[in-house]
Amino acid sequence: MRRFEKAKFFIVAGLIALIAYTAFFGVKTQYGDLTTTYIKGGNDIRWGIDIRGGVDVTFSPPEGVDATDDEMRAAESVIRLRLMGQNITDSEVYVDYAKDRIIVRFPWKSDETEFNPEQAIAELGETALLTFREGREMDPTTGEPTGVTASNVILEGKDVLSAEALVDSETNQYVVALELNEEGTQKFAEATERLYGDSISIWMDNTLLSAPTVEAVITDGKAVISSSQFTVEEANDLANKINAGALPFKLETENFSTISPTLGLGARDAMLMAGVIAFALVALIMIGRYRLPGFVAVIALLGQVALTVAATTGYFPIFDSFTLTLPGIAGVILAIGFGVDANIITAERIREELRNGKTVDGAIESGFKRAFTAIFDGNVTIIIVAIILMGSFGPPSSLFAKLLSPLYTWFGPSTAGSIYSFGFTLMVGVLLNMVMGVFASRVMLKSLSQMKALRNPALYGGAK
Repeated sequence: MRRFEKAKFFIVAGLIALIAYTAFFGVKTQYGDLTTTYIKGGNDIRWGIDIRGGVDVTFSPPEGVDATDDEMRAAESVIRLRLMGQNITDSEVYVDYAKDRIIVRFPWKSDETEFNPEQAIAELGETALLTFREGREMDPTTGEPTGVTASNVILEGKDVLSAEALVDSETNQYVVALELNEEGTQKFAEATERLYGDSISIWMDNTLLSAPTVEAVITDGKAVISSSQFTVEEANDLANKINAGALPFKLETENFSTISPTLGLGARDAMLMAGVIAFALVALIMIGRYRLPGFVAVIALLGQVALTVAATTGYFPIFDSFTLTLPGIAGVILAIGFGVDANIITAERIREELRNGKTVDGAIESGFKRAFTAIFDGNVTIIIVAIILMGSFGPPSSLFAKLLSPLYTWFGPSTAGSIYSFGFTLMVGVLLNMVMGVFASRVMLKSLSQMKALRNPALYGGAK
């Protein structure tokens, strides 16, 4: 039993070293040009646009227009579609329904040399051009309509009153129900009679949305788009995109900013270097002042940093990778500071107990017990602050935004990419501080104290 107690230090320290190595460097195999990633490392971190460079733009309806939630959802759908049309697949789009704003962030392409952000922003905010066309002829290269499909427009967005995703009571399948205005009803009745059995395709700008087959002559202006493979998400998405083509307003650019990749990566490297230097200095000070408890604290801090990195990279398959921004890096560094504080409190309590005449074992046991309340109270306070930050400034779909919906409605998602990242890394770091700074440190220090060569109270801050 005593041998196992002595071995606990090496087991915990070994696990921390293994986690640190795999979290920082990942686990990959290379076979020719094929790289297989088993565990994601630091190189797989998904950096925010404030680091890799990109565009941050806020759209809103024209002054005096009070857009409905449905109209804002429709506008969001067309922006996402246009981002895809510009081959921008790695983007963030948030809707602030309380203030009628759409916040869009997208990075520079890695090989982009002539990207014009002003032109891209202008294209994103243009009024959507929705058309219903005869047939579904398209260019195989560009995907744009050609032939009779290009020349024969049946309906435009102005002819559509509404589109809504519903469940068909007879087939129990998701469908999109359309309602047309008077002019659209007449044009659609003529087209469905002429094209019975053929396709009428639906286009947003020059992107094909759907190409349903005409199965009946529709004279009342109420049509249904059905598909046996429609999911609720697909039906809602198509309805939103069709509604976007009927928006009565053009989105205006409220503000936008661009960040060059050189500036962003330079700031990242500077912060990382500052973090490494700070960690090294803290390690020297902790070991020099608190001796063995300080040495154990440094190992625990390394584990805290490694697991924080792992929480952002997708190290654990059950959790998705996280976008790390400059404020997110600041959150990691701040959490390290709280970790140092927790270990200092514990080391000081152990030193006090030794000065009061307790044995090494008794001082360690009592020191951790006395320190726990102060560490727990401080960490819980920080966790509450982090949750409020994530709930107030996070994406609308996040758990914390739903929990703190009143605050979210007030602040909106305007800074979701930066403040949310800060709150996330701060919360993860503080939670890991409870695991590493309290539990792992206690196990390692108690294990070391069982070794005869390390029983001297001076190694724990006491008198020789």
